[in-house]
Amino acid sequence: SQANFEEESQKQTTVGHWTTLMPSEGSKEEPETECQDARGVDETQSTEQLNVSRLRSSSVEIREKGSEFLKEELHKAQKELKLKDKECERLSKVREQLEQELEELTASLFEEAHKMVREANTKQAASEKQLKEARGKIDMLQAEVTALKTLVITSTPSSPNRELHPQLQSPSKAVFRKGHGRNKSTSSAMVSAASHNVTPEPVSHERKEVDSILFAEFQAWKESPTLDKSCSFLDRIYREDVGPCLNFTKQELSELVRVAVEQNTLTIEPVASQTLPVVKVSAEECGGPKKCALSGLPRTCKHRIMLGDSGNYYYISPSCRARITAVCNFFTYIRYIQQGLVRQDVELMYWEVMRLRREMSLAKLGFYPSEM
Repeated sequence: SQANFEEESQKQTTVGHWTTLMPSEGSKEEPETECQDARGVDETQSTEQLNVSRLRSSSVEIREKGSEFLKEELHKAQKELKLKDKECERLSKVREQLEQELEELTASLFEEAHKMVREANTKQAASEKQLKEARGKIDMLQAEVTALKTLVITSTPSSPNRELHPQLQSPSKAVFRKGHGRNKSTSSAMVSAASHNVTPEPVSHERKEVDSILFAEFQAWKESPTLDKSCSFLDRIYREDVGPCLNFTKQELSELVRVAVEQNTLTIEPVASQTLPVVKVSAEECGGPKKCALSGLPRTCKHRIMLGDSGNYYYISPSCRARITAVCNFFTYIRYIQQGLVRQDVELMYWEVMRLRREMSLAKLGFYPSEM
């Protein structure tokens, strides 16, 4: 565009020059006109040249400024592009890191889930095994309880089963076993199974009347049954029945027997005619088949007792055995009541206690059944 502009300017100057040099026909003042035209042409030419130079300088200036502006813009764009590249690179690294962490987290979650499933399966298998074992034990215990109920229902303090209580068997039926057979005043297995009602035998041809004082003491004890002899109910029975019934000639041995009965550690077993094992204490203290260790009197001793696990046997006469058995029956019954195994009316339980007290009273006076 600049070249075209210069060419047009030259053409105009040339045309004007030739126009001014050619005088018009019929002109009278030819020389003056020529001088004026020459000055006008020089001024015009100088003006035009000035304008052309100005245009050239301005165009150059504009071109330089434009190039500088474009260079600055290009430099800015390059800087921004570099920053964008760096940001893209950083974001790519962040994305790769997040993807790696996500993969690791997913793998750890799956591993933890599989571990939890394995543990749950193991626990479930163990629980099922324990449940199966528990059911087997329950079935076994139920069978034992059923068998024990069958035995216990025929063995009450008022009507003991002679198969369960060999000390009550007659001498002709008593079978001696090697060592000793335990028969405590109450068996733990029988206690666990004796949840049925214990019905006392009715006493025929007798009239009964409740003693208000004794009944009140029994009711108070029944509200909170205990074996502590400091309560009024047991304190009276200890003074009137248990103490006199277990008061034998040999005071020291009598005290040991009383403690064994209270602690349920007394064992009574029949004596056979075979040779008996040697005991650790002297024969005078233990008595013998012909001498009672409790009374010290010469009596035929069909039974012997052992206190706890001492391993020492003491031969007792039928009368002493009857007294010990009566006390054991009493303690057996009140233990049943204390453990909640007797489900009867309070008055019926009271009369059973009175019947057991009467047996202790008769035994301490020397009355006992012939099969003793």
